[in-house]
Amino acid sequence: MKIYKVSLPFIGMSSLMLLTLPLANAAEMTIMDHSSMDMSGMDHSSMDMSGMDHSSMDMSDMDHSSMDMSGMDHSGMDMSGMDHSSMDMSGMDHSSMDMSGMDHSSMDMSGMDHSSMDMSGMDHSSMDMSGMQGGKAPADARSPDYSNGVPYGRYGKPMMMGDMPLWGVSVDDLGYQFDDDQINYEVGAWYGLDERRLSLRSEGSVQTKGDKEIDSLTSLSYWKPLSIFWNGLAGVAYDTENDKPAVMAGIEGTAPYFIETDAMAYLYSDGQVRLDLGAEYEWRLNQHWVVIPEVELTAFSKEDSDNHITKGFNEFEAEVRLTYETLSRQLAPYVGVSYETALGSARGQRRQHNESVDSSSLTTGVKFWF
Repeated sequence: MKIYKVSLPFIGMSSLMLLTLPLANAAEMTIMDHSSMDMSGMDHSSMDMSGMDHSSMDMSDMDHSSMDMSGMDHSGMDMSGMDHSSMDMSGMDHSSMDMSGMDHSSMDMSGMDHSSMDMSGMDHSSMDMSGMQGGKAPADARSPDYSNGVPYGRYGKPMMMGDMPLWGVSVDDLGYQFDDDQINYEVGAWYGLDERRLSLRSEGSVQTKGDKEIDSLTSLSYWKPLSIFWNGLAGVAYDTENDKPAVMAGIEGTAPYFIETDAMAYLYSDGQVRLDLGAEYEWRLNQHWVVIPEVELTAFSKEDSDNHITKGFNEFEAEVRLTYETLSRQLAPYVGVSYETALGSARGQRRQHNESVDSSSLTTGVKFWF
């Protein structure tokens, strides 16, 4: 039996070669190109990479577009330094991802383009946005009178402009007719709000010679808007020419082409009905000069010989004025020409009483309001 003796130096050299062989293989893998390797069939699910340090790995040249990472758990991965701008994540399912602990405050999304993102299938019903600005204000957010607990002081509680009653006076005509020797007037006054008022109106003439007879029609009515351009009136009136009271109702407003129109009906105590129709237009030449043509028609429902009234249309009046508005258009002196004629059966009745059927006159006067 032969016994072979192995020297100690040989054993040491063999051990050293066995130890350096894995290190040589690892060094060789570091210079290998994995880009052309097909690892689609490899199963990495059972690989434990929890202890691996990927922080120093350069994956900028890697193509992740064909990688299926649906089963991977990224919750513990630090991706703060990664560039996701070129990654196509349109096919990824984020519905099961828990991002409640993620801090998005430091993320700069100013360069992101959201125009092509389709969020029609997203369900926002479970999102809690109660802490966001908006929503219904609490019941005690503001005082009903807007005081917010601040006292009004010695001036008292303020009043909203819409609830404050106002008043106004307008003199649409105060002039003299030279041929008829009479003064014509038309005055109106009102008090109330924009949606309801009490209106007082009077128009007529005063003879300057002879018995100085006064013919006037005065009404007190309730005024209320009916639409944007029309207002309604209803009240009582008194006619000095007939010496009878009446119940009145009518409308006034602006017709198409800015024609100021009014229609008033009066029912007298004896059953007589009077209808007054009027139209007026302001033809503005410049900021001060204005031409105002005006026409009026008067009709009655039945004949009244005592007051020289016939059934149907009785009178037609027309006047053209040239006015000059001054003092913020509140004062406007004028000169003009007026014309009056009887209509229908009223012409024959006036001839029987030696009264003029037609008359014209030069007029001058002033109109103002305050």
